[in-house]
Amino acid sequence: MSDSIDLVVIGGGPGGSAAAIRASQLGLRVALVEAEERLGGTCLNWGCIPTKALLRQAQVLRLLRRAEEFGLTTGEIGHDWQQVIGRSRRVVEELSGGVAALMRKNRVEVVRGRGRLTPSREVEVVPDDGDPVRLRAERVLLATGGRPASLPGVEIDGERVISSREAMVLPQRPDTLVIIGAGAIGVEFASFYGAFGTRVVLLEAEAQVLPGEDPEAATVLTAALEADGVEVRTGVRVTGVKTTSRARRATVAFEGPEGPAEVKGERALMAVGVTANAGGLGLAALGLRADRGRVPVDDDYQTPVPGVYAIGDLIGPPQLAHAASAEGAAAAEAMAGQGRGRPDPASIPRCIYSEPEVAGVGLTQAQAEEQGIEVKVGRFPLIASGRARASGDAEGLIKLVFGARYGDLLGAVIVGPEATELIAEAGLALAMEATWEELAHTVHAHPTLSEGLMEAAAAAFGQSINI
Repeated sequence: MSDSIDLVVIGGGPGGSAAAIRASQLGLRVALVEAEERLGGTCLNWGCIPTKALLRQAQVLRLLRRAEEFGLTTGEIGHDWQQVIGRSRRVVEELSGGVAALMRKNRVEVVRGRGRLTPSREVEVVPDDGDPVRLRAERVLLATGGRPASLPGVEIDGERVISSREAMVLPQRPDTLVIIGAGAIGVEFASFYGAFGTRVVLLEAEAQVLPGEDPEAATVLTAALEADGVEVRTGVRVTGVKTTSRARRATVAFEGPEGPAEVKGERALMAVGVTANAGGLGLAALGLRADRGRVPVDDDYQTPVPGVYAIGDLIGPPQLAHAASAEGAAAAEAMAGQGRGRPDPASIPRCIYSEPEVAGVGLTQAQAEEQGIEVKVGRFPLIASGRARASGDAEGLIKLVFGARYGDLLGAVIVGPEATELIAEAGLALAMEATWEELAHTVHAHPTLSEGLMEAAAAAFGQSINI
């Protein structure tokens, strides 16, 4: 370990690794502290990447079952569960090795162990075996991410009551699964397990799946989940979970519109959100306090303690990998005197990789109207898209929200194939403060799904050609 360090980053997930690399590019000498065996954090190892591999496999399975629609003949369609799980883990291993290579390429020293702050402003790193080491640097960046949350009084035991981490590596496919929470994690696992034949019951306390997202998108997704055999129950409050190892099941009790009820499954998956990994960091040693799990920071991501920074799940919503990466790079630039400021939360895309995909950026129609903004809304149903019809995947819509006065784009939501890719155009339009004319008058290739953004923009002001 170098005796002279400018920055110690605690946490090697998407935020910490982006900060370490960007800081090194800017001439800082960086040490990255990571407790897990592999770099990449929860996103790469136990979140974003492996789940997307699993969801892709579910997508292929659905497509094979529809082969006759495309004039193709197949034999009996089946699956090898061990291979399904194994492929997702191989993808993780390949990408994790790539992160380690990036650290070497950018001259970032990786220190293995759990890091914590000390009263002397040093970072103590405690490895799984061996003696602790202390690192001294002018600056410390906390990027420890988060872990699956649970409901009060419900323990995630990893057997009957599981988190997303166990759900992506189950040795056998469960016949029945109760999922508690219909946010991004809940609907993605419902989509995956539903495709492979598990009877899934999805419970959500709010009135719709994907609470806070556009209701039109939630309606389309709910219909698709139900078509996959998923039983969707919204407006229900889970009151407890009982497990019996002998009977190999979990019983989930809840209060619904019709009173108390319960549902049983081989396992219950807790998908109620993420809680920050703020414990064990030694925050109190420097007088820092996490308020409801959030570490306070300024626009440069610096905490009230000079020289100590924090990003990602530690500082609160949106608690997304791509948000953490952007924050990490921005924090590194601020340390080097090139601060770009914090990204506008409205500019950070929201992506759900269910079947169909759902993606949004900026304000929803309801949020804009709650702010007293008069809006114009343009919709393009994918049933009108030549590319979607040709591909055999035409369920969904593109919805754009504009300010009525100036025609400026306020937000977008897309539900359907490639929604998580298409949303980038809307994100760029928001960043560039584009108007409906600029979107509608940008020539899009035909036939493409992206034409739908052009058409939706024109539709908001009564000028759509194809709907």
